[in-house]
Amino acid sequence: MPSMPRMLQPGNRGPGKNPEVATPPVPVARAIVDCGVYVDGIRQPTPPDIRSALAFVRTTGSGFVWLGLHAPDERQMNDVAETFGLHPLMVEDAVHAHQRPKLETYDDTLFLVLRTVKYIDHDDDEVANDIVETGEIMVLAGRDFVITVRHGEHTHLAGVRARLEQTPEHLRLGPATVVHAIADRVVDSYLRVVREMEADVDGLEERVFAASSRDLDIDVVYLFKREVLELRRAVQPLAVPLSLLSGSSGTLESAALTPHDTEIQRHFRDVADHLTTANDLVVEYDERLTALLNAAATKVSTQMNTDMRKISAWAAIAAVPTAAAGIYGMNFDFMPELHYRYSYPLLLLTLFAVCFTLWRIFHRSHWL
Repeated sequence: MPSMPRMLQPGNRGPGKNPEVATPPVPVARAIVDCGVYVDGIRQPTPPDIRSALAFVRTTGSGFVWLGLHAPDERQMNDVAETFGLHPLMVEDAVHAHQRPKLETYDDTLFLVLRTVKYIDHDDDEVANDIVETGEIMVLAGRDFVITVRHGEHTHLAGVRARLEQTPEHLRLGPATVVHAIADRVVDSYLRVVREMEADVDGLEERVFAASSRDLDIDVVYLFKREVLELRRAVQPLAVPLSLLSGSSGTLESAALTPHDTEIQRHFRDVADHLTTANDLVVEYDERLTALLNAAATKVSTQMNTDMRKISAWAAIAAVPTAAAGIYGMNFDFMPELHYRYSYPLLLLTLFAVCFTLWRIFHRSHWL
């Protein structure tokens, strides 16, 4: 009797087999952090799944769905896109992190990318490899839904959701309120990080100008320069999206921001002001660190010139006895001073006087 074909197990894949056949798809629920339905700013009973949540909102014609995801894979994000009708490019950007902060609109859906930062406490600057940890939050907002996709371990939004749920009058304004709250939280984190880095930059300045050029460690300055540039890449590009959201750079066509959202635009302008403050501080730190690198390089160059002058001065002094030894080492027969009784002590005295005179000249010229 022919044997029955053996089922392919996850740990028993044959050669040439497609791993997708053996690996069952991970349900989208694994990536869901929280899903809530809000009507008139009040959270409704938790729906069984995202399809039911969206169907409830669209059937009743009121409220919106706030779906929170953490690091979804492509399959999970495709399921979400099928439910909410998202553009494929939005799905691609949401799955693959490391996006530049930006604001785009796809039909009536708003897509906002925010880079998050976190300051890492460290006891010693010389052993700290990373000072700023980055992550990403992507916000997809439509007329009746908000989807937040987080990448990174410090990008939690539970506090933002809890604060908004305590103020139903804000949530009543719709998805734009959620977009503003997330942007405000991210920009506030920028301000915290730049203020925590201020002490580090001040300490670096003291170290560079207080330490001697021989004990100067430029590597630490380069480390902070790299971290400040990482912070600048997160903060600076966000100015244009916030300007659009605040209405300062024209009208943004999106169902998430309706024309009557004047109050929301005022709040976005406040966030934009905070971002400008953070960006100014980041630029200031960048310029200060650049000046520190130049100052450190100048101190090292000055020390090298000082060392070269000392070496040249001692070489000039050593050339005097070397020249005398070369002259009297040629073994000529007719050198009358060789037969004089006091030739040796006179030669030593002459060499000492010339060398001492040269030392005095170089010392007064600050070469020695």
